[in-house]
Amino acid sequence: MTKAREIMTPEPECVRTSDTVLDAAKRMTDLQVGTMPICGEDNRLKGMLTDRDIVVKVLAEGKDPRAVSAGELAQGEAVTIGADDDAEEILRTMSQHQVRRLPVIDGHDLVGIVAQADVARSLDEPKIGDLLQALSTD
Repeated sequence: MTKAREIMTPEPECVRTSDTVLDAAKRMTDLQVGTMPICGEDNRLKGMLTDRDIVVKVLAEGKDPRAVSAGELAQGEAVTIGADDDAEEILRTMSQHQVRRLPVIDGHDLVGIVAQADVARSLDEPKIGDLLQALSTD
């Protein structure tokens, strides 16, 4: 069975907890991504930052994106997957937590990101439909 490390995007760039939301948004734009991991100064994963977080939790609330740190948007513990977990486990985790991207952890190190599309390419068609349905419900 396909493992996370085989389908992930390796070596993801992190937003630091101390980076401003404006700086994070600029990096996301430069990288053409809608989600980035938030890492502490210890290089450990602290959470995930999405473009939606920036809009809903900063801009819509009238906060200055130059004054809010990415770390302030890290909510609790990030949902992750192990590098040796298989596609079925990734599917279950994404469905259960209603997330489209999962940080991949090997030990304590962030080694990649698995996106919904990565999983879809590695699964049988019926399971792809199940994943899309699970992630499309509110």
